[in-house]
Amino acid sequence: AAMAARCRLAARFHHLHGTNIRLDGSHTQATRVESFANGLCFSQEPLAPGQIFLVEIEEKELGWCGHLRVGLTAHDPQSLEVVPEYSLPDLVNMGDTWVFAITRNHNRVVVEGEEMQARGRPWEPFLLIERVRIPRDTLVGRSRPSRYSHILDDLYKMNVLPATARRSRIGVLYAPQPDGTADMHIVINGEDMGPSARGLPTSRPLYAVIDVFASTKSVRVIPVDYGFPSLQTLCRLVIQKHIVHRLAIDGLDLPPLLKSYCQHE
Repeated sequence: AAMAARCRLAARFHHLHGTNIRLDGSHTQATRVESFANGLCFSQEPLAPGQIFLVEIEEKELGWCGHLRVGLTAHDPQSLEVVPEYSLPDLVNMGDTWVFAITRNHNRVVVEGEEMQARGRPWEPFLLIERVRIPRDTLVGRSRPSRYSHILDDLYKMNVLPATARRSRIGVLYAPQPDGTADMHIVINGEDMGPSARGLPTSRPLYAVIDVFASTKSVRVIPVDYGFPSLQTLCRLVIQKHIVHRLAIDGLDLPPLLKSYCQHE
C-alpha cells in the first residue's frame, strides 16, 4: 500500500526539463515541441527501491535517427545550473548517471559469463525482478486492433510491441543488492531487459531520466498500481491465452465493456 501511494504521487515529471519540452497541466505528458534534442525530463521525486517509472510513447516524429533514452541519475534536477542538451553523452559525462538508448530490437543486456534469463509466460500476472514484484498488465503496451490485426496477434498474445512503437511502454527501476549497491533495470512492454547498469549508489536519491529524443516526440507517465491484478485483468490474460486472434473476441459471449477492454487497452 505504501509503495502504491508513493508511485501515484511520483508518477509525474519534474518541473525542470529541457528547453524544447512542454509539459501538460498535470505534468504527466512531455512533448518535444521542436528540433530533435533538448528533450531531457526527470521524475518529480526520487524513486524508491523497486519503484518503476513507466512511460508510454504517445507520438513519433519522422525524419530523425534515434529513439527514447531512459535511465537514472543521482543528480537532483534542482541542482543543475542548466539542463543538458542530451542525456547521452552530456548528462552521463557529469557522472553518477546511467542511461540506456532504446532501439528497435537490441535492448537486452547480456553480461559475459551469465545466461540470459528466459522471458516469463505472457499470461503470468506479475513481473518478478529479484525481490520486486510488479503487476505485468500495466507494463504492457498494446496496438489497436484493425482489419489486419491477425497479422500481429502472435505479438499481441505475447504482450509485445516493438520497443520504439507508439503505445510501447518503457520503465526504469533499481533493485538493491546485498553489497549495498543497486542494479538498474529497464522494462519494455512487461519484459525485463536485465541489469543494464550495476553498482548504483543507494545512499543517494536516484531520479528517473527520460530523454524524449529524435523520433520520439511525446511520452506520458503511466501510474503503476502494486496491488493485486483486477478480475478484468485476469479475465483478459485467460482470453489472450486461448483466442486465435483479437477479432475473434467480437464473437465471444461477453459483456461489451469486457470485450472492449480485452481488445483495446
